[in-house]
Amino acid sequence: MIRSLLIANRGEIARRIIRTARKMGIRTVAVHSDVDAAMPFVREADEAVCIGPAPARESYLVQAKILEAAKATGAEAIHPGYGFLSENAEFAEAVEAAGLVWVGAPAHSIRAMGLKDAAKKLMVEAGVPVTPGYMGEDQDPAHLKAEADRIGYPVLIKAVAGGGGKGMRKVDRSEDFADALLSCQREAASSFGDDRVLIEKYILGPRHIEVQVFGDRHGHVVHLFERDCSLQRRHQKVIEEAPAPGMDDATRAAVCEAAVKAARAVDYVGAGTIEFIADASEGLRADRIWFMEMNTRLQVEHPVTEAITGQDLVEWQLRVASGEPLPRTQDQLSINGWAMEARLYAENPSNGFLPSTGPLTRLRLPRGIRVDSGVEEGGEVSPYYDPMIAKLIVTAPSRPAAAAKLAQAAARVEVWPVRTNAAFLARAAADPDFVAGRVDTGFIERHADRLVPTTEPSAAIEQAAARALLPEGSDAWTRLIGFRANAAAERRVEVEVAGHSRLVAIDDGAAGGKLRAVGSETLLFLDGEAWPVEAPRADHAGGGGAVSDGALLAPMPGKVIAVDVSEGDTVTKGQKLLVLEAMKMEQAMLAPFDGVVAELNASVGGQVSEGTMLARVAKAED
Repeated sequence: MIRSLLIANRGEIARRIIRTARKMGIRTVAVHSDVDAAMPFVREADEAVCIGPAPARESYLVQAKILEAAKATGAEAIHPGYGFLSENAEFAEAVEAAGLVWVGAPAHSIRAMGLKDAAKKLMVEAGVPVTPGYMGEDQDPAHLKAEADRIGYPVLIKAVAGGGGKGMRKVDRSEDFADALLSCQREAASSFGDDRVLIEKYILGPRHIEVQVFGDRHGHVVHLFERDCSLQRRHQKVIEEAPAPGMDDATRAAVCEAAVKAARAVDYVGAGTIEFIADASEGLRADRIWFMEMNTRLQVEHPVTEAITGQDLVEWQLRVASGEPLPRTQDQLSINGWAMEARLYAENPSNGFLPSTGPLTRLRLPRGIRVDSGVEEGGEVSPYYDPMIAKLIVTAPSRPAAAAKLAQAAARVEVWPVRTNAAFLARAAADPDFVAGRVDTGFIERHADRLVPTTEPSAAIEQAAARALLPEGSDAWTRLIGFRANAAAERRVEVEVAGHSRLVAIDDGAAGGKLRAVGSETLLFLDGEAWPVEAPRADHAGGGGAVSDGALLAPMPGKVIAVDVSEGDTVTKGQKLLVLEAMKMEQAMLAPFDGVVAELNASVGGQVSEGTMLARVAKAED
């Protein structure tokens, strides 16, 4: 058995691996960037080594620094986690060449499945069904457009070396293909160093089904059943669950058998996920589920599989890497209950889900469920890495019970001043269509109006703030700023919430919230949202579009990666003026109306702060 392990990752991922390694008596070594020095994972490891500045390309992605840290600390093995170098075949080979154990897929399997076009060809040869599309070598834009026209719209452009929803664009019309291709190639080159793409037929009403597979060095391959990851936004998973709703035994057997067949085709060892796309317009059927790609690593959503099978997949990884056979045979694995996982992100749903960075002055996560988190109260959400705060994982005997439990958990989240998607998650998990299992990858977009919380204080919030003051004469009356009692006999209170003042009649049946003093502010936490309930203050969300004078403000701190206009240019409403990139996201800034570019304060490569005026469009008559 491995005795010492270096974890080549950070945050929640590193903490998750440390937890199992400690249980197994394995000494752990953390590597970290300068900005991560005070993070919990660094403190929890037995030893820690700083490997460079905050940008990942100067620290977490520098293979030589990680190998040097392993040598210096006497680590026997390296676990890459999920993300960063976990699917880098060259790094896997370098680890083994250094005489260390690689806790991951073999380099040949990573290469075989790392390029989507080659992987699909391999799957065709192995008898695994794949979606219709183009996977050729000719990358000329005109040829790619002709192939898309032949396949028929809508199509999906995908980076050959892509993953995690990056380098992917849906195109609905032929005339939009050229711009979407350019954007996809640019993002693919930036994220993966490879701008090649493939084209797939876009499946209408699709479900995203994936199967957890595991192989060992003794020729054994098993599956640990399926997960449904259909609840997505911008091709990134939001809520995952296991098993998949509506999956009958026959379809499950066919899909899981195909996944095992795919793993055997590349002599797979370790944890991996075979991802399928399903046309669920008539329910899940084996003849309408196609191979999409393989992730040659452990997945972010692996806890739901652990929950329904009772297995620790990180322990499996460490045992397999140590040369042991798989801990269970296929007939020893079964599904018990239902599990769901929601990804709690530092982002502002009311501002287009743009990342929200800054200090975590208050961070309270729900108890009584599994919570995998990389941060803690008093810490910070950095602009350098993925903005996920935590994963909320619930288990229950049935799917409706799991959905209710997840909605309740998300509603209990308390975070400030960073904005989160907690209220959005709570609404999604409680949505009648979600509870009924009527989900596909377009669910969030289709139900956006009822899932995205409003920034205006609602009657329920006002009622909760008012109720938090009762009874009159208690300490709450004298402690709280921004509240004034009025006509107490009539049970009415003047309430200021987020700068809005209301005279509210108290209703004893109203839903309550939690009123908290956070620093110098008084906040109402209700259903996953946080509301200032004191004197009016500036909106924390920042800019994000055009104000009345045509100014375009940076909605987040980031880097300008494209500028498509010059001062004096005539533009039309909706025309793209420039593009920002931050935290793995691109944000196009569009002209708010027809006019002229009167000011341009952005250049390619420039770093900007949230709220910076990037450009101003003047109407023609101005």
